[in-house]
Amino acid sequence: MPMRINIPPTTRLLLGLLLLLSLLTGAIRYIQWARIHAGSTLEPGLPPSAIPVPYLALSPALAIFYPWVFVTSVLVESNIFALAISAVTILYGGRYLERAWGSAELVKFLVLLAVIPNFIACLLAILWHGITSKGLGSLSTISGAVALQSAFLVAFKQLVPEHTVAIAKGLIKMRVKHFPLLFLLGHTIVAGVFGTYVSVILAWTGFLTGWIYLRFYKFSPDLSSTATGRTMGIRGDASETFSFATFFPEPISFGIAAVTDRVYDVLVAARICTPFSAEDVEVGNEQAMAREEGGLPTVANGAGGRPSVRGGGKREEAERRRALALKALDQRLHAAASRGQPAASRGSSVPPESSRPSESRSDQADRSNGETS
Repeated sequence: MPMRINIPPTTRLLLGLLLLLSLLTGAIRYIQWARIHAGSTLEPGLPPSAIPVPYLALSPALAIFYPWVFVTSVLVESNIFALAISAVTILYGGRYLERAWGSAELVKFLVLLAVIPNFIACLLAILWHGITSKGLGSLSTISGAVALQSAFLVAFKQLVPEHTVAIAKGLIKMRVKHFPLLFLLGHTIVAGVFGTYVSVILAWTGFLTGWIYLRFYKFSPDLSSTATGRTMGIRGDASETFSFATFFPEPISFGIAAVTDRVYDVLVAARICTPFSAEDVEVGNEQAMAREEGGLPTVANGAGGRPSVRGGGKREEAERRRALALKALDQRLHAAASRGQPAASRGSSVPPESSRPSESRSDQADRSNGETS
């Protein structure tokens, strides 16, 4: 039986656009590069990847004339190696997040991760040009899915932080929650050695944009709302396991937490961020525990693992979430009944006591009638 590849519609569209725009940009660059060597007035010796295509990939000096490139440039890769990595990222990451969030939420997430990091990188390039007056240099073209890759790792850290990924046939095992920091460190080191400053800017801005959106702004369905029928969800993720400091190892996480708490207090005082209440933190922790218990499909289950979930078993997944919601609702109702109604429970014991004497007198009358008869 042939293997069936099940790809959700938005992920399938993204893969098609990635291949189309990257190949089209590469073809245009090759044609212009051929013209250079054929006696064009352009600068000779320029590699094809350095030739700007301003209507598909972001060029800071020309971005004002092609504003759509803030979105399209994230789907333009300059070499086959980067194209392969981006394709794998969108295939597995996009498919996972689309099934967990839905197509509309994934599109919103991708648009934010395309526009904001590219816009920040474009501003930094223009500022660098204004300071040094050396032209835009290596920032002449800003493209690639580095920001998406960084943000996808942040989303995985939120959804399945304790999931273990085996690399090289189990020789290396690593939890998903450690991937974002390794990704950022890798790009930072490579940028310091080879001067790829565009990628490190996109990696860090993608990481921060993805975390801020998921932490403070994204709406998520409440577990109790599934059972009670309420349509209101939860804004952000106030769980303690998704704080900014949890992305870093414990020896330095305490210092980072002290700094980020101060920054958070300033943003709350400036009314840029809404403070989390104790109830928000409690609900966020409950949501995190529910996800940890298996409320979402895993990333890399094999054919012998759980094929029903990975193969699109959304009905089984909904049943599992509904069972978790009912369990959480029952626990809350029992806790509320035990805390809020002690007096009612004591008052309810009065009628049985008053009814017992009448019942005993009627029983005695029946027994007396039976004896006389």
